[in-house]
Amino acid sequence: MNFDQAQFEVRCEWGQQGVLRLAPISDVVIIVDVLSFSTCIEIANRRGAIVFPYQWKDEFANAFARSVGAEIAEKRGSGRYSLSPTSLLLIEPGTRLVLPSPNGSSLSRITGTTPTLTGCLRNHQAVAIAAMQYGRRIAVIPAGETWENGSLRPSFEDLIGAGAVINGLNGSRSPEAELAVAAYEGVLRSLNHLIKQCSSGQELIQRGFEQDVELAAEINVSDCVPTLMNGAYTNCIN
Repeated sequence: MNFDQAQFEVRCEWGQQGVLRLAPISDVVIIVDVLSFSTCIEIANRRGAIVFPYQWKDEFANAFARSVGAEIAEKRGSGRYSLSPTSLLLIEPGTRLVLPSPNGSSLSRITGTTPTLTGCLRNHQAVAIAAMQYGRRIAVIPAGETWENGSLRPSFEDLIGAGAVINGLNGSRSPEAELAVAAYEGVLRSLNHLIKQCSSGQELIQRGFEQDVELAAEINVSDCVPTLMNGAYTNCIN
């Protein structure tokens, strides 16, 4: 069994294995990492910045940033720009930024030649509309988080974000995609409260980043469509 949901047009699967299985048989891939990669990309791209996804902030990241003429995001809370959506609210148009992220960035870098978008709660409708312009076979990938041992931790916020995107897509849905939509619709009325109560939200709030969670919980407030082109996300508005 291939676990590729190929009999359906709209597919949904978690993390790296989801990308590797679904991207080759899809017309477009949508990466969903609500807290905080996809939200950061949406905010930065909407202001006219160009963002290069990179997996780790390691000894190679600085060299990569220099090679593309970009600055590199710092640790959340310690630099001018970081994986904190709040830090990007005033990013200058034209800024070239390398954004390390072990989840959303790493998934963005393995989609191969398949067109790739990133979506969140803030821009889910715009991203869904844009995705359908590529074709009917659409893969939505909730990124999830990572446990200490490196294994995938499926996350509340990414399941809900994936469901929000899928809710705007046409076509037959896999059971996995239907589940994501049902989850989104089921919590929509209490989403602002629940996203602060979920594990990822609690982690950020305890670290002093409640505003990041609040920004990520805003629904359909943006027409920005972050599109991966030549290794960087840029805004392609519908």
